[in-house]
Amino acid sequence: MTIFLQSLDYQLWHIIVNGPRMPTRTIDGVVSPKPENEYNDNHFRMLQLNSKAKHVLFCAVGPNEFNRISSCDSAKQIMLVHEYELFVKHDNECISDMLSRFTTIINSLKNLGKSYSNQELVRKILRCLPKNWTPK
Repeated sequence: MTIFLQSLDYQLWHIIVNGPRMPTRTIDGVVSPKPENEYNDNHFRMLQLNSKAKHVLFCAVGPNEFNRISSCDSAKQIMLVHEYELFVKHDNECISDMLSRFTTIINSLKNLGKSYSNQELVRKILRCLPKNWTPK
């Protein structure tokens, strides 16, 4: 997927990895979103690239996954939701490393405005454990 997105436009991958930068302005030391009538060509280009990245990702997933990511605002958020949904414990990974990786994904999603309840997170962790953990 990385090569495909980079081949379309290298900035698509950059937007997915780093997230879109929404145009802002600073008035009296307060940063706020810029109104659309103050956008320049570069602002519109960045917003268009985010939309293009979202479109490519929407086309790359199946209908079940699409239902989970269709409400995401950015391509980065889509990729993180995708990582969350496909999260599993690797064979050679200890529990603390798995939890650290899981926490990184969850924190990144929270930073982008997507959060899950503690109940959902616990269920996700329990479901991703291998079968040999069932007796424990």
